Amino acid sequence: MIELKEITYVRLGTSDLDMAESFATRCLGLEVGDRSKKGLHLRSDDRAHTLYYEEGNPDDQTVGFEIDGEEQLQAAAATLEALGHPVHAGTPDECASRMVKAFIGFRDPTGNHIELVVRPASSGRRYFPTRDIGITGFSHVGLNTTDPVRDEKFWTQVCNARVSDRIGDIALMRINAIHHTLALAPSTKAGIQHVNHQVASNDDVLRSYYFLSEQNVPIVFGPGRHPTSGARFLYFTGPDGMTFEYSVGVDEIEDEENYRPRSFGFEPSSLCMWGSKRAGRA
Repeated sequence: MIELKEITYVRLGTSDLDMAESFATRCLGLEVGDRSKKGLHLRSDDRAHTLYYEEGNPDDQTVGFEIDGEEQLQAAAATLEALGHPVHAGTPDECASRMVKAFIGFRDPTGNHIELVVRPASSGRRYFPTRDIGITGFSHVGLNTTDPVRDEKFWTQVCNARVSDRIGDIALMRINAIHHTLALAPSTKAGIQHVNHQVASNDDVLRSYYFLSEQNVPIVFGPGRHPTSGARFLYFTGPDGMTFEYSVGVDEIEDEENYRPRSFGFEPSSLCMWGSKRAGRA
């Protein structure tokens, strides 16, 4: 089994790197870690980067997960190859771009591009947000699935993800104590469905709601509260149509041995217990 430790980064193609940088710093509140002519590393916590924008096709999207070491990386590569998932070993230049010691890339059964990385870089300086946002770190992603049953089996049987709850066919899965690191969202194509950053307080969620509204950033869901994880949330649209989320107060699974997933019907009250309705994909 491939033992995922933590979600590490998201890499997104963008049609306009300057626009992406403006949004990420002015609205999202991230700090520029490094910038080149074709790429932008952004920080949200003590890591060297958690979000990377690259000038190119917005459909080029990648999620990176950390694993323990290079021995485990080679074992993961062998497992994936044996299951029919071709693996690409990162070149020195590709590793430098990702700020990792080593990595492999592959596609999950839906076709989402996934990277497993070893020794992602931390930063010796503190993260400084570019506005009063309260971000505490990059937390999870929603990932599209064209076959929820098949993909849930991949993430829970090939990898070490565990289902915390389900909303209809949406599986919310954890790789540590936090309620979910990965949400599988039914779709007709591969892609990242949303990118989540945690914030420190309810006030931070509401402060961003008013700030983003004043900046004419489309709010697609919230403010609200998820009955599954207990998190208070806000979803909004960024460059190239990507959905971002702020949330706070996500539950942790303390009794791993005895916890059993719950099943919620796919209905508005299962997505928000306060009555917020989605205005678009979230």
